[in-house]
Amino acid sequence: MNKLYIGNLNENVSAEDLVKTFEDYKIPYSGQFLMKTGYAFVDCPDDQWAMKAIEALSGKVELHGKRIEVEHSVPKKQRTRKLQIRNIPPHLQWEVLDGLLAQYGTVENCEQVNTDSETAVVNVTYGTREHARQAIQKLNGYQFENNALRVSYIPDENSEMDSQRGQDNGRRQGYGMRGGGPRGGSPGSGMPPKHQHADIPLRLLVPTQYVGAIIGKEGATIRNITKQTQSKIDVHRKENAGAAEKPISIHSTPDGCSSACRMILDIMQQEAKDTKTADEVPLKILAHNNFVGRLIGKEGRNLKKVEQDTDTKITISPLQDLTLYNPERTITVKGPIEACCLAETEIMKKVREAYDNDIAAMNQQTHLIPGLNLGALGLFPPSSSMPPPPPGNAASGAPYGSFGAPEQETVHVYIPAQAVGAIIGKKGQHIKQLSRFAGASIKIAPAEAPDSKMRMVIVTGPPEAQFKAQGRIYGKLKEENFFGPKEEVKLETHIKVAAAAAGRVIGKGGKTVNELQNLTAAEVVVPREQTPDENDQVIVKIIGHFYASQLAQRKIRDILAQVRQQQKGGMGGEQRGLPPRDPQDLGVAPQGLAQEPQPRRK
Repeated sequence: MNKLYIGNLNENVSAEDLVKTFEDYKIPYSGQFLMKTGYAFVDCPDDQWAMKAIEALSGKVELHGKRIEVEHSVPKKQRTRKLQIRNIPPHLQWEVLDGLLAQYGTVENCEQVNTDSETAVVNVTYGTREHARQAIQKLNGYQFENNALRVSYIPDENSEMDSQRGQDNGRRQGYGMRGGGPRGGSPGSGMPPKHQHADIPLRLLVPTQYVGAIIGKEGATIRNITKQTQSKIDVHRKENAGAAEKPISIHSTPDGCSSACRMILDIMQQEAKDTKTADEVPLKILAHNNFVGRLIGKEGRNLKKVEQDTDTKITISPLQDLTLYNPERTITVKGPIEACCLAETEIMKKVREAYDNDIAAMNQQTHLIPGLNLGALGLFPPSSSMPPPPPGNAASGAPYGSFGAPEQETVHVYIPAQAVGAIIGKKGQHIKQLSRFAGASIKIAPAEAPDSKMRMVIVTGPPEAQFKAQGRIYGKLKEENFFGPKEEVKLETHIKVAAAAAGRVIGKGGKTVNELQNLTAAEVVVPREQTPDENDQVIVKIIGHFYASQLAQRKIRDILAQVRQQQKGGMGGEQRGLPPRDPQDLGVAPQGLAQEPQPRRK
């Protein structure tokens, strides 16, 4: 991305004018300025200088009465789905940016670019070329908190592959594995193959002073590590210019990642010894915040066990260190190299398990919510591969068939009373942005009593909107520290079901509800002796972390849909092969309500 396009030029602007402008701003260039009517092209020595030219000159320098525009020069055939958005207010919250980008189509990825400018820069990948084209038209010059956004295409050498993807009517194909190999496992099984771990990389943070030794002369050392461990290793040297530490991503099997980690630790330890810069170099692992709670475990038990089993000291960076565009936390492991390597194996085992569980839950969601784009929610690390949607989940639109828009659902989410302000935001900005982003109605119900410790959030919208809105509510509570750093966010949600269908949720002798709890890891309760409301509905309580709650909600909705389908079939149910409708066989007590099942023991 070294070639620049300079546009909006007055017809009197000459090459000499541009030469003087670049020299005044101390921006180097190579070759000559290629002048055209109203625009020009020039090459910069590297990406960083190209970015500096864009930041310093675009929309800020006036030549012969017109402000010039400077952006990456991208041939038309490479103008695909990737955009760069500049001049973003640095304090902007994720959900606000998400909501803005999502207005123009499905966002597959959004990651920050490190620059010297005071404003933020992100690279965005849209689901299709058309979405990217709409975004660049609408967002370029868009006024955001007194900042005019600058948007340009990013050259994409894989444009041929993207052009084929762009012809899929906007349906996401999902993130494939590196190398494009076929995915194992049964389609739609909900679990990635055990040996695959869907390409979750091992991310290390290493002191900048040792990066040269890790790479080696002309890259010889890093090539040797790659070859011996059968891995792909990315050293992100250009990230965080001037920072004391640089990230390294290792893509391989779990054993391959561990072997590469051991070799890198050995190199750093030797370099520290030779240069006498440190007595020991700790192992630092980067992990997405979504997985850290499960790594720590309840009351820190998981982490304490890893420390005891490996004889190491492990600390994790606080939530306050998370930034707008960096959802990773630093896990620091101190001890002898052998012990650190054992700890790495155990830590990444926990992280991969958490990732696999989330992917399994996500696949359950994609069965029931066609086109759900979790990448845009920021729930997964951008460097990981997400599985493709299950077959049959595409244009046909599975459960909703061809009967129009998906059904509106209402869910009551209970949050700590003191968190209401964080959800609403200053002058209601946060809840408005969240509502727009999710496509749902979100309202805070009045407190039931002056001293109520919990408040009810009423979320109304189709399944995908529910997923987005509830996901953001869970995330906001964690970000704002309403749950401890070692505590996973677990909330109580209520959904209403027809009193006559409550027995189907419970099942005969509590069988269905127990199976629901085992499958979803959520606690599902139908309280006994409920009085149905004016709509003849009763409450089902669901308590659990985000994915557990979502999966339980979807399974319950699925049961209710089956009940409605049977009711539409009328008395002909037995002839169609449907289950008998005798209340006792459905697990329903004569009054229409069943006993409250015993909670599943953790």
